[in-house]
Amino acid sequence: MILTYVLFLAGLVGLFFGGEFLIRGAVGIARRLHVPPLVIGLTIVGFGTSTPELLVSLQAAMAGAPSLAIGNVIGSNIANILLILGLSSLIAVVPLRFADMRRDFAVMIGATLLLWLMFAGGVVSRVEGTVLTAGLFLYLWISLKGTAGSAPPQDEVETIPLWQSIAFAVAGLIVLMVGARLLVDSATEIARTFGVSEAVIGLTIVAVGTSLPELATSIIAAMRRHPELAVGNILGSNVFNILGILGITALVTPIPVEARFAGLDMALALASALTMVGFAMFGGRIGRFGGGALLIGYVGYIGLTAAV
Repeated sequence: MILTYVLFLAGLVGLFFGGEFLIRGAVGIARRLHVPPLVIGLTIVGFGTSTPELLVSLQAAMAGAPSLAIGNVIGSNIANILLILGLSSLIAVVPLRFADMRRDFAVMIGATLLLWLMFAGGVVSRVEGTVLTAGLFLYLWISLKGTAGSAPPQDEVETIPLWQSIAFAVAGLIVLMVGARLLVDSATEIARTFGVSEAVIGLTIVAVGTSLPELATSIIAAMRRHPELAVGNILGSNVFNILGILGITALVTPIPVEARFAGLDMALALASALTMVGFAMFGGRIGRFGGGALLIGYVGYIGLTAAV
């Protein structure tokens, strides 16, 4: 048990320093390539911090635990908005400029609805996995198209060489993955000891654990006054979780879907996504009050999931 606590603390330390390195590297890449930080957040940061979800879902599906794979993705998307965006908003006001993110919001909502439709069939087939993966590449191409050569972001951060920025980003991702894995393994083992079901573990412990890179990165981005990276991280992660993770996993092996996922869980995932869009459309920002409301919603979701 003492070793479990040591690994837990080591994971937390890894998440902090990994997030710090990743944000520093991402900002440097954005400045050197003259790419808006939001786009870097949507692609490099968002997709990169979703790597743990991809590894966990692939391993779970191939090991005959599809509920863990699906619960990981749905739970992570809910946690990204209610938990991560909520905590980031408590630290600093997070701007949500709807005009700048209309396309990304549309892709996130569209991907969620498409996945819900696939779930209704009881299985995510290889053909559907191909559709999801193709959608990911299309989204990535559209996001990056036309951004190179734009005006570099202006802030007080000193520009560092591109190779050094890339090295910081890669090192940050590696440290984040190691830290998240330590936390997920220990928490999952404890939950199984108490007889918690596979679906609930996927929706809660594993989902939050694999979202820890997004959590650490978004919080540090907010603390460093780069909220656009936090927003891009959340949006990019949610899109990648559906199109990339479930798409690639379904290509490897078809994924059977439990009935519960096509009901309450997908409804909550869609409601969370629509809530983020609502903040962007009607407020253009999320402050401490909104962040607190999101966190309360997440606590309610965890309680509801545990009760089902």
